[in-house]
Amino acid sequence: MDQTSNPKPKADSIPDKKNYTLKEAAVYLNISTRTVERLIQRGLIRRNRALRKILIPRTELDRFLEKTL
Repeated sequence: MDQTSNPKPKADSIPDKKNYTLKEAAVYLNISTRTVERLIQRGLIRRNRALRKILIPRTELDRFLEKTL
């Protein structure tokens, strides 16, 4: 399978913003989207429940990184 046609996004390619989608959060944390979903289910990362679309605040991602590193 040709990996060059669909390269994996890098963390520095994610724009600096207040909320991230599930996919952007996965890139930011360098983990899979399924792992981000599991972390949300386990209560280790809180998501924004105001919208139908899953959004994760950057402060929450930074808090998770500080807590786990």
